[in-house]
Amino acid sequence: MIDAGEIFIRPARTGDVPRMVELMEPLVTRRILLGKDLVALYGAVPEFLVACQVSTASGTSVETVIGYGAVHVMWDQLGEVRTLGVSDDWLGHGVGHRLLTALETRARDLGLTELFCLTFETAFFERHGFENVQEDGELVAADVYAELLRSTDEGVAEFLDLARVKPNTLGNTRMIKHLDQAPESV
Repeated sequence: MIDAGEIFIRPARTGDVPRMVELMEPLVTRRILLGKDLVALYGAVPEFLVACQVSTASGTSVETVIGYGAVHVMWDQLGEVRTLGVSDDWLGHGVGHRLLTALETRARDLGLTELFCLTFETAFFERHGFENVQEDGELVAADVYAELLRSTDEGVAEFLDLARVKPNTLGNTRMIKHLDQAPESV
């Protein structure tokens, strides 16, 4: 039995990227996550948090990354939860919940009031207060939309639901959460 209390969340470091890629590969193969180039992952390290398990062998503590997730600032009050994943061995043990809670805290600390995600895991995100984006609703003001159109970031294009990214979104659901400013405990 795995105890989720054995884990902690911390900011990612460059040395975590190979393990994150190892954990991402099965999800990319199953088309749950979009693959990311190493250069993009290294460039995004400051956006990532990792969940780590600490084990002790022969008196030495060993830290193993078992999950990861990022919050990316898209605009003044708007961010995106990106690339959230957990080792298959740790699914169902609260690791994803703890990561998402920590990402929401980070988003609040950055001054964000809305979080977007593009996901197949709709039930997980719904349990955490995310709602499906209404296709006919206006997500941002027209002037913000015009500015976001200038972005070269594919995540922004996915948020805007631009036709050019539809082949890459794998049929994911666009979801959004309005954050309250009271931080949750991790």
